[in-house]
Amino acid sequence: MENTTGTAMTRLQRYQSRLSAYYAAEMAILEGAQSYKIGSRNLTRANLAEISDMIKYLEQRVAAEEAAEKGRGRNRV
Repeated sequence: MENTTGTAMTRLQRYQSRLSAYYAAEMAILEGAQSYKIGSRNLTRANLAEISDMIKYLEQRVAAEEAAEKGRGRNRV
């Protein structure tokens, strides 16, 4: 996967990008939208619970990737 500068996106960047899209979808739902777009997918009948669950998951993944980049990842034997 490449970003706009032509360099490969890291896993952290991909998670951050997806998280940003889910935040936007959540805000659209909260503002009354019944359909929204994530990437190339058009979704209708918004399910706030599913969006919230994915946001929690992506926030955990971003935190884990950031910790790993700083050398504070999980201990390995």
